[in-house]
Amino acid sequence: MTDIPDLFGSMVFNDALMQARLPKDTYRALKKTIAQGTHLELDVANVVAAAMKNWAIENGATHFTHWFQPMTGITAEKHDSFISPQSNGKVIMEFSGKELVRGEPDASSFPSGGLRATFEARGYTVWDITSYAFLKDGTLYIPTAFCSYGGEALDKKTPLLRSMDAIDRQAKRILALFGNTSVKRVITTVGPEQEYFLIDKEMYLKRPDLIYTGRTLFGAKPPKGQELEDHYFGALKPRISAFMHDLDAELWKLGVPAKTKHNEVAPAQHELAPIFSTTNIATDHNQLTMELLKSVANRHGLACLLHEKPFAGINGSGKHNNWSISTVAGSSGDKGVNLLEPGETPHENAQFLLFLAAVIKAVDDYQDLLRVSVASAGNDHRLGANEAPPAIVSVFLGEELTEILDAIESGAVYNGKEKISMEIGATVLPHFPKDTTDRNRTSPFAFTGNKFEFRMVGSMLSIAGPNIILNTIVAEALCQFADALERSEDFTGDLARLVKNTIKEHKRIIFNGNNYAEEWVTEAENRGLLNLKSTTDALPAFVAQKNEKLFAKHGVFTKAELHSRYEILLENYSKTIHIEALAMAALVKKEAIPACVSYQNELVQLLQAKKNCGGFDSSLEETLLKKLSDLSAAALKKLAALENTLADAKPGEDALLTAKFYRENIVSGMADLRLVVDEIETLVAKKYWTLPTYAEMLYSVN
Repeated sequence: MTDIPDLFGSMVFNDALMQARLPKDTYRALKKTIAQGTHLELDVANVVAAAMKNWAIENGATHFTHWFQPMTGITAEKHDSFISPQSNGKVIMEFSGKELVRGEPDASSFPSGGLRATFEARGYTVWDITSYAFLKDGTLYIPTAFCSYGGEALDKKTPLLRSMDAIDRQAKRILALFGNTSVKRVITTVGPEQEYFLIDKEMYLKRPDLIYTGRTLFGAKPPKGQELEDHYFGALKPRISAFMHDLDAELWKLGVPAKTKHNEVAPAQHELAPIFSTTNIATDHNQLTMELLKSVANRHGLACLLHEKPFAGINGSGKHNNWSISTVAGSSGDKGVNLLEPGETPHENAQFLLFLAAVIKAVDDYQDLLRVSVASAGNDHRLGANEAPPAIVSVFLGEELTEILDAIESGAVYNGKEKISMEIGATVLPHFPKDTTDRNRTSPFAFTGNKFEFRMVGSMLSIAGPNIILNTIVAEALCQFADALERSEDFTGDLARLVKNTIKEHKRIIFNGNNYAEEWVTEAENRGLLNLKSTTDALPAFVAQKNEKLFAKHGVFTKAELHSRYEILLENYSKTIHIEALAMAALVKKEAIPACVSYQNELVQLLQAKKNCGGFDSSLEETLLKKLSDLSAAALKKLAALENTLADAKPGEDALLTAKFYRENIVSGMADLRLVVDEIETLVAKKYWTLPTYAEMLYSVN
């Protein structure tokens, strides 16, 4: 990695390559299509495909794939070679514009939530021209959307692109009211921080629960967890540093702007943060990041765990979704102005205040949808556990913005905050301006200078879902504002009244305090805020009538597409718990009980030997044997109860009832069984307990 500027994007068919390899008229046509969101003509696609193929072959590629994001939450790919047989028995390497623009994978085996029957197999992948193609493992990857033969979206990217169109339309209406008519496009940008765990691969392979479910289903608490807070931002261990070094190189080759890396709070936990990208590109990049985290870790003899809660008793992992809105200045696609940038005098920045008010209104009106967007079986273990935001959605604005909004609501004059020079007390340290507000790491939706940080997203989730929701609900708020102001005869006065009334009506969602405090739960309830504690509590809101109307109005989901995703999410929840319960039962029968029996057998033999010799104190053996015998019986009883309950968990026509059965019965049964097995682990001799312990997994990498 000697020349990072040359390395960055070297495996991407990016703008620089397109400009160098495409005819000028083709390049201009493609750039116009990207910047303005218009359709790509086939003659342009043919020229682009030829140039893309030649570049790919020069770099060792033999195949191409349409890379898409079905509703499994991961990516999918079907590889086709460039070869085209000729009549003389030879082959040539071909790649047409049609092959670039459209593919036809089988759509019947992906989750569809009833949109497709098994015998209805045809699906289409369509090139997302705003996301660059790239090379990986000898294949040209083409980012695409995925839809059915009937045109229904079967993926996460299609509705994401639709939501980006929705906020573009409504934001431009608002900007036009301020005289900003030259804006070609408004985009949302995202920088998703990715948390993850790294453990030794050999230990991972000895933990079937990690292999099958991504989390440990058993594990006694180690002597040391994160109590000393010595891992956070600590020095990187050599093996971890080498992994991160290689990961950066792989990400940079693919144009992923990985910026920050550090140790997180929990032992063996780490974080990677990229620079902001346009939302659909950031989504592609994050999927690549999760894939490369695993593959690069494997090369280093490590296993990367992306589950939201791989270890009980220490912090789980999230994915902070930093979201903002920006203009595109011209046909070149260059970014213009960040619409959430307050400027030096935010109280005088009417355009910023209107966009801020729109976000506040959107979050308050659709707090249920934001909670739905982060709902999963894995994230249920994390939200509200004094390590992540609670399940209650609220907005943190900070002291300065809150004071500005309070002044607007009351009609008082706000004179602005003075910049204070920070003096730390040591003469050798330089003075610097102090920020006008602190940060709040407990808030689920915090304003952090010129963006909002949505901190409820789980580490394993695609960021497409949360950003579909964010884009759509803010588009709706902007639409309502535009409807009111476009017919105004007193724009300045009506604008001021609109912002004031919005603050008054939606200030309940603003909370700058400690979101972990028990008092906040009571206060939030008094404010009328929702507290949807689990996935099964949250998901019905997805298909509420007001939300159906919202998505239909902005063309993001049809009613059928929305209900399909609701069914898929419920089914995924039930299947996840079902797999975990089966894995837990198997571990108890094949690992925990045999270990316990073997150790008891040793104790019985020792006890018998002592009694035969006479005169020896056998209280240790008797006490330990009694404890293990009682715990064994308890484990067997709770295992039988879990398996009996699991046998009653049959999928029915009502997916919500099935999911609730798993939540209310299977999850609690698993928790009861775990308590017993974790205590057994603390008593059984190491030579019999073959599963790697928490202490070994969390502290084995150096």
